[in-house]
Amino acid sequence: MQISEMLIREIMAGRLANGARLPPEREMAASLQVAVGTLRRALQDLQDKGLLERIQGSGNYVRAREKLLGVYAFFRLELVEGGGLPSAAILSVETMPKAADLPPFGPSAHGHRIRRLRRLGGKPAAVEEIWVDGARTQGLRAEDLSESLYLHYRLALGFTVTQAEDRVGIGLTPDWSPPEFAPGSGATVGYIERFATADDGQGVEYSQTWFDTDVARYVTRFR
Repeated sequence: MQISEMLIREIMAGRLANGARLPPEREMAASLQVAVGTLRRALQDLQDKGLLERIQGSGNYVRAREKLLGVYAFFRLELVEGGGLPSAAILSVETMPKAADLPPFGPSAHGHRIRRLRRLGGKPAAVEEIWVDGARTQGLRAEDLSESLYLHYRLALGFTVTQAEDRVGIGLTPDWSPPEFAPGSGATVGYIERFATADDGQGVEYSQTWFDTDVARYVTRFR
């Protein structure tokens, strides 16, 4: 999944152009430090999504589509130079009454607060505070969460995020920012406030993201 998503984001960033021929599979697997079989499963996933044409005796060719739907379809941060596979390190997961300063979302008075450090291509790029409405589950455990929360919502909690409203500006990094996040606590950085809605039309998540503008940028593409 990680290799497939990495290639999807490279295509979205324009670093793999439509019609581009990928390197030979053994060469590509070696550069990614994975087994050839693992790479082939990732390429098969791209082919199933209509993003890759595999021509016997010739190679693998990018076939970009108008809309690329991957696990990270709602993740808008990319490296400044483009692309970058997202990964997440959980800092804390707590269940508590919703904070008084949160905007209203979802029917429950309590929520599950997740704090994470996000990396792009291995580089610390952002910190996040995510609140999930308590009506969706009794609790969340750090060890159960996947790299993509939206994938976890779909597979483990039984709902899908179908809409998200992002409000982008600048903000000050929170005092709980880990040392790996270069700007440090109280620094002026890029800021994203998100309201996410599930497939039943209810608000399910509210999140805040502070991102290092020396590492990442917010990107939305229209085709």
